[in-house]
Amino acid sequence: MEFQAIKLHRPPLVRLFAALLAPLLLSSCFAVGRQSAVPPKRAAEATVLGLSNARFFVDRPAAISAEQEQALIREARHLGVSRGGVLPTANLLSLSGGGDNGAFGAGLLVGWTAHGKRPIFKLVTGVSTGALIAPFAFLGPEYDEALTDVYTNIEPSKVLDKRFITAAITDDALADSSPLYVTISRYVDEHMMARIAAEYEKGRLLVIQSTDLDAGRPVLWNIGAIAKSGHRGALDLIRRILLASASIPAAFPPVMFDVEVNGQPYQEMHVDGGAVSQAFLVPPTVNVKLAQKAAGYRRNVVAYVIRNGRLTIEWSDVEKQTLAIGEKAVSTLINYNGVGDLYRMYMVTRRANAAFNLAYIGDDFHAEHKEEFDQTYMRALYRYAFDKAAKGYPWQDAPPGFNRTTR
Repeated sequence: MEFQAIKLHRPPLVRLFAALLAPLLLSSCFAVGRQSAVPPKRAAEATVLGLSNARFFVDRPAAISAEQEQALIREARHLGVSRGGVLPTANLLSLSGGGDNGAFGAGLLVGWTAHGKRPIFKLVTGVSTGALIAPFAFLGPEYDEALTDVYTNIEPSKVLDKRFITAAITDDALADSSPLYVTISRYVDEHMMARIAAEYEKGRLLVIQSTDLDAGRPVLWNIGAIAKSGHRGALDLIRRILLASASIPAAFPPVMFDVEVNGQPYQEMHVDGGAVSQAFLVPPTVNVKLAQKAAGYRRNVVAYVIRNGRLTIEWSDVEKQTLAIGEKAVSTLINYNGVGDLYRMYMVTRRANAAFNLAYIGDDFHAEHKEEFDQTYMRALYRYAFDKAAKGYPWQDAPPGFNRTTR
């Protein structure tokens, strides 16, 4: 029996629940080789490509704040604004996970361009499919054509190679994600990396989240700093970070990163950033206002959150059977964890006196989803979002449950 295309349009891991539960009971009999993981007490010291600011951890907010301060200084220098002056409004963009529902975010961004009021984003963050969208969103409308191509012409063969179901026991995943790496590499090339590096020098930030499975914590990758480093391994690292952020555990193989601690080599195992959260802006441990004050500048902040999914779970008549019950329960859990991410981001923006704007797939979208990476479905979802954005997207100014208005 061959592994069939994974239904990623449901939340990560849900479609795997039934397929993996029984085989994984036997998985302790097998092991896939790897180098030693970083010892827990040394995890914060591990570096990639020898770069001190290639990535950050949410439990070390001082390093994140320092990077923000330096970004403000670079931006002010680029714009010719003196210390103590007022910088232009900072527009922040968060792109969530959601599998092929990323067509929603792609269509919204391109439709926003057509509307004529799409801003340049000071910060772009991405998780999973949002990580794949993020470089295009960061670089702006000149990459709209490429973004459209990715989310309207993708097909399963450009994302995964099927493995036999026995891979659940004998290998590290049910599918091989090499085709996705090839697809990423087609777009994320030397030219794109140079453009990201140039924008980083202007004080703009592109941050991608993956999950360090060994440590069980999120890792925030500073893509601009990696691009600017000039390291010969920078391009491959960026591609592999994007792959890692979209690598659903057990569905796709984890991405292994070679790291060093005081010259000693180790390996980290990274999977989908959605294992921690489906979206993020700034970690709650970081106070943006304090970073601005430390850098000596003032500005207004506007945050945009694009959730590549719905806010509710689809109704179903659940069978009174273990795996069916477990699948629906996990689906519900992950959905509401994602809604919780919205509450967290909302409170972070409130603390920063920033405006909050939320977009998501509404109940008025009804296209049939026959299989994962179904082009008919993705094109319909892309067009749905494009049309809304081209007319002026009806952003919500708060997550569900709060008093909201549409603007």
